[in-house]
Amino acid sequence: MPERNPGSAPDPSTRPAKVWETGETLDESRVPGTRRLWLAGALLVAVLASTITAVVVLDDDPDTSAKEKTKNTTSSANEPLIPSQPPATAPSGKSGLAAPESSKAVTDGSTSPEAQQQGGTESKPVPRPSKSKSKSADKPPASKPASSKKSVQAVNYPDRYWRVDRDSVRLDQVGSHSSSWTRDEATFKVVPGIADSSCVSFSLGNNRYLRHYDFRLRADRHNGSELFKQDATFCPRASSFSGAVMLESYNYRGRFLRHRNFQVRLESPDHSQLYRADSAFRLVKGLG
Repeated sequence: MPERNPGSAPDPSTRPAKVWETGETLDESRVPGTRRLWLAGALLVAVLASTITAVVVLDDDPDTSAKEKTKNTTSSANEPLIPSQPPATAPSGKSGLAAPESSKAVTDGSTSPEAQQQGGTESKPVPRPSKSKSKSADKPPASKPASSKKSVQAVNYPDRYWRVDRDSVRLDQVGSHSSSWTRDEATFKVVPGIADSSCVSFSLGNNRYLRHYDFRLRADRHNGSELFKQDATFCPRASSFSGAVMLESYNYRGRFLRHRNFQVRLESPDHSQLYRADSAFRLVKGLG
């Protein structure tokens, strides 16, 4: 084996030839590892691109996403979803049994029943102008009755009525054969109670009213006192006779007007059939 001299130049035969020496280009395709790395990188990029494209295509498919969402919802709930029914509306009409006007509701812009079944929103009905206002405006106001005068008839003596006789009130026979003066004395104007408007008072005009005095019914002039107002106020109560009332004193509760010996008085009930009949009166059309 020849001895190597460390200081000597390398052998030119073992050195690779240069391009300018041979005139040929080096073949780099045979360099080990470099081409394989490029191919592996290109393949990886292609795989990633195809994967992203597939994901985008699947996500953009509305039918596929809707089916998958429906499938997931159904499997999680384990029960079919039932759409809620629209709230029932009361039918229009006086009796409440008439069918609603569905065709007009659709033309006015409200939601039809079919749209409500499909999940449409319910809109409020459009108010329509009332026709009664225009009709009532064309008509003249109704005339008030010329008189609200009444006569007080006894239930058990239907031919007898309250009548003022010398300021006292009696139960007298008054009919078509009676004089106009007598019929006027048996006629009164029923007005709201001067002590309580929920009750009644009997006016004779000229500031005169019927009142109880010493438990007798009489006609007297209003003096403006609170006592007079209470004495002249009577509260109608139900009677056991059809169409009749009992008149209770405002300031003597439990006492009712009744006729005794054809005099009208204020007495407490004795729960007898006679008292119930004597204290029952009917307010009929004025005789005067």
